[in-house]
Amino acid sequence: MAKVLTIEDDELITRDVVCTLTASGLTVDVAHTGREGLAKVMGGNYDVVTLDRTLPDLDGLTIVATMRGVGMETPVLMTSAMSEVEQRIQGLRAGADDYLSKPFSSEEMAARVEVLLRRRPQAEKTETMLRQGPLELDLVRRKAKFRERKLELQPTEWRMLEFMMRHAGHILTRTMIFEAVWDCRFDPGTNRIDVHVGRLRKKIDIAGERSMIRTIRGSGYRFG
Repeated sequence: MAKVLTIEDDELITRDVVCTLTASGLTVDVAHTGREGLAKVMGGNYDVVTLDRTLPDLDGLTIVATMRGVGMETPVLMTSAMSEVEQRIQGLRAGADDYLSKPFSSEEMAARVEVLLRRRPQAEKTETMLRQGPLELDLVRRKAKFRERKLELQPTEWRMLEFMMRHAGHILTRTMIFEAVWDCRFDPGTNRIDVHVGRLRKKIDIAGERSMIRTIRGSGYRFG
């Protein structure tokens, strides 16, 4: 069953959208703020995202641009009361696949979501294994191997490694990692990320070889 994330702060709109999409046979997850939505989209495996452009804490343009910046190709339907041509162009250029002006009928949104579902890459629907060099994550059986050796990962280590592998080759900021793995707002004073990166390095790095998790000074980390 296809899984949709709806990021919308208006409760009435959210209720109508969820009701309509659920009736269409889709599984719907909801986020009411931009930061919550970004954390969910980075940590989840959604087939489509519906995204309100004007959110109270983090605007939709930033969210979709962040998704595209780390290589996420999940289709995005942006919604907004800002319906001028220039504003629609801004949304599409930021990375949205479609733009729906408010007010809209929930049935039209459902139809547009169905179109985006038909366009999604086939590999994204059937992906069950993540591979990066000698490292493998079996997403179905929840098993990890490094050079054919079984890895024992704690739940948080698994979530962090899966997130990094899904976005291998891209710079991941501490905020992105924290909000995706811990599903809460980033605390600049925390050292959780450093602690867990250190634990992962001990499990997947080989003495004398370059670490698979590289520190990018002033930015964050890059995997691979």
